[in-house]
Amino acid sequence: MEIKAVETDRLSLVPLAVEHADEMAEVLSDPALHVFIGGAPHSPQALRARYERLVAGSPDPARTWWNWVIRLREEQCLTGTVQATITTAGRGCTAEVAWVVGTPWQRRGIATEAARGLVGWLREQGVRAIRAHIHPDHHASVAVAAAAGLAPTDHRHEGEVRWELPPA
Repeated sequence: MEIKAVETDRLSLVPLAVEHADEMAEVLSDPALHVFIGGAPHSPQALRARYERLVAGSPDPARTWWNWVIRLREEQCLTGTVQATITTAGRGCTAEVAWVVGTPWQRRGIATEAARGLVGWLREQGVRAIRAHIHPDHHASVAVAAAAGLAPTDHRHEGEVRWELPPA
């Protein structure tokens, strides 16, 4: 499978490129974005180095990294990212998905629209097992996961709840 752009009503999910680092460093510069995921905002240089590693691909042949930046077409700007780590196992592919939207663009439905677009595209590619791990106190991400069709499970990992796409 090859990563491609994904179009939704307002958004273009554009395959990640190193050239996105400078704009994305600004998008992701709010320390509040890291409350639930840990870490701190990256400088443009550090983000460029990270994007170089991501674009180069996973060193594990059983895993594929798919990363997109979220472009809000009307405003012609990047607003966040979505990602899927694809693991190939005996019964097919499993995608671990995540999303982040910069603070200035939150509460506009961008994360929901991007996550729905991502999940839909993954299903079109034949990925049936889709999951996300979300901190139970991260109410915005809980709402995004539910809107994308994922449901919480009883499985916990490092304090986060596993959300999964129910079988079709």
